[in-house]
Amino acid sequence: MRNRVRVLRAEVAHVCQGCGRDLSEVRIVAVSKTQGAEAILAAVGAGFTDFGENRVQEAEDKIRLIQPRPTWHLVGHLQTNKVHRAALLFDWVQSVDSVRVAEALGRAALEADKTLGVLAQVNTTAEGQKSGCDPGELEAVLGAVLAQTSLRLAGIMTIGPVSMQETATRKAFELARQLRETWRRQLAPGAMDVLSMGMSGDWPLAVEHGADWLRLGTAIFGERTA
Repeated sequence: MRNRVRVLRAEVAHVCQGCGRDLSEVRIVAVSKTQGAEAILAAVGAGFTDFGENRVQEAEDKIRLIQPRPTWHLVGHLQTNKVHRAALLFDWVQSVDSVRVAEALGRAALEADKTLGVLAQVNTTAEGQKSGCDPGELEAVLGAVLAQTSLRLAGIMTIGPVSMQETATRKAFELARQLRETWRRQLAPGAMDVLSMGMSGDWPLAVEHGADWLRLGTAIFGERTA
């Protein structure tokens, strides 16, 4: 893993330099779905401090085992019947995609007596199989998050197209960038600091289009076996 991570960091630095960005602007969330505690601890040893999980149930044992505790992000779709566990387990939920989920998560975080960092997930590819609100629904989702005193809105998350075709990927990432900039002008400072986009197959394009957080799994852990 250490050699893979060394190469990855050099590549991220190179892409940042190529588009005039400072490497310090880009944060990597190591997506550890399907990975065991041993692999996650190796990633901690390689310097990663943020980890992303897709499913609440799968994450539960890992979060308990990995000590000292890193920062945990839920990056997969959140169902309302899982919000209470999610609020207890995670530091960030990057996948709030509806008013209903925002309201339920806000109540759950309040009951857990914590403030939860939140990103609103927007579907910028119009692919029906993807989670995320439509761009036209984003205002309502942002308003619902802001109405919850236990949630701290920090920005937007999106997923590139399944095809990873460059033109379509750039279009999706540029739309997310534009949405972030539009709402950054209208909301209080801090509410749109984060643009989370880019995974192992398309992260260089995400960096070029202004991603602050990358969600990388295979690039760190290697090809998944499950």
